[in-house]
Amino acid sequence: MQPVSAAQLDTGMDYLRRILLAPVYDVAKETDLTFLSRLSKEHENQIYLKREDQQPVHSFKLRGAYTKLAALSKEKRALGVVAASAGNHAQGVALSAQKLGIKATIVMPITTPEIKAHSVRRLGAEVKLIGTSFNEANNAAIELANQTGSVFIPPFDDKDIIAGQGTVGKEILQQAPDSDVVFVPVGGGGLLAGVAVYLKQLKPSIKIIGVEAEDSACLTAALAERKPVSLQSVGLFADGVAVKRIGDESFPVINAFCDQVITVTNDEICGAIKEIFEHTRVIAEPAGALSLAGLIRYTQTSQGNEKLVAILSGANMNFHTLRYVSERCELAEKKEAVLSVSIPEIKGSFKRFCQIIGGRVITEFNYRFSDKQRANIFVGIKLTEGDEELQTLINTLREHYEVEDYTDNELAKLHIRYMVGGQSPVKLNERVFQFEFPEYPGALELFLETLGEDWNITLFHYRNHGSAIGQVLAGFDVPESEQLSFFRHLKALNYSFKEETNNGAFKQFLQ
Repeated sequence: MQPVSAAQLDTGMDYLRRILLAPVYDVAKETDLTFLSRLSKEHENQIYLKREDQQPVHSFKLRGAYTKLAALSKEKRALGVVAASAGNHAQGVALSAQKLGIKATIVMPITTPEIKAHSVRRLGAEVKLIGTSFNEANNAAIELANQTGSVFIPPFDDKDIIAGQGTVGKEILQQAPDSDVVFVPVGGGGLLAGVAVYLKQLKPSIKIIGVEAEDSACLTAALAERKPVSLQSVGLFADGVAVKRIGDESFPVINAFCDQVITVTNDEICGAIKEIFEHTRVIAEPAGALSLAGLIRYTQTSQGNEKLVAILSGANMNFHTLRYVSERCELAEKKEAVLSVSIPEIKGSFKRFCQIIGGRVITEFNYRFSDKQRANIFVGIKLTEGDEELQTLINTLREHYEVEDYTDNELAKLHIRYMVGGQSPVKLNERVFQFEFPEYPGALELFLETLGEDWNITLFHYRNHGSAIGQVLAGFDVPESEQLSFFRHLKALNYSFKEETNNGAFKQFLQ
């Protein structure tokens, strides 16, 4: 947190007034602050969860949307409103418009799950499916507002919306005035700005920590540059915070009143989703569990004995995403190790391996014959004591075998574990890449068409995780003379990609 200037104090007082006068309780409710007893005991702190999943639309977004719409003049209300969203903002605007008798049109990407589009229609709004990403839908919504004269309702970068979200902070201070640290999820920054500007003015000693997804850390990038900057790409697992650029209105407020920012991995988010379910029986969406993931990370290095509050910002989970969450939460909690072990290709080797690991539970075992002397196995092993046990296990195995730890190797966890099947017998000029592309009917076919037929595909793995993003691992045979042309083609595709040719897991099992 930077020293607060006189101008920032004026801004802070303006926001304080706006938050205190925000009419959110016409439609929203004061949500519970739930004590997480087991997690508190494990991490030696008092840990609480601010339950925004209890809102009528299961997300805090209702607060800002209603505050913005309620502030519109009678003349502007008559023109109707337009918003772009794939989920929570859409439902917040739709319910607010219904409450106030305003016509609402919501532009959603064609990748939006039908359950979310149906929820918005059920609240009385018209839904238009345009574009394959939020940016395309957002641009279409702005254009529609300009054409029709309707009022465009931004998702986060607006004073009234920030003020509405700030009422979450007002409730936290009322419910737990002795809180030491509050953890707030960050996408475009509206919630963090509102909560921070309220709490820090009324209780300067309280610590405000923003939590970002590691692959969508637009606030971290902005703080480094001292101004909002656009990320080249964002990860879409936590789609509720998948924002490329922090808000121009929210950033100065955050810079003045937020103390710290923490980034967390998808695995940590999955672990937090599991923790929330086990304590409350609520299934949080990834963005909704983000702040608890940051809280858990914080406790690993903090002094302990503090009162910590994490905001559960939403619970509009796509059901099919649960498969991915279930797979990854054991890794997040350090309850599973993913290892590559080279064992002799002789009878009894597997039995001896099981004896050496000391009766630990094997969660997965992948193997295919490829060499008469040595076998590479890809194995998952259940842990009970986290990192310390993992290191002990690796040290024990290395007394007998060559071992590689792939527990934190994203390629191994996302693709290789499903592909172990032997290396290519043919020498290739192979380059391997991970791609992300928007999921919608026909998207995979279009992806393959876009890749073109100029280079032979040597490897391909795709799994649908029930989300709006498709994950593909693809290999290409690219002669040395065609490397430059190949990379120009890749950049022209406009897909997010990352080269994995030198990834150890790929080289060991598939190259």
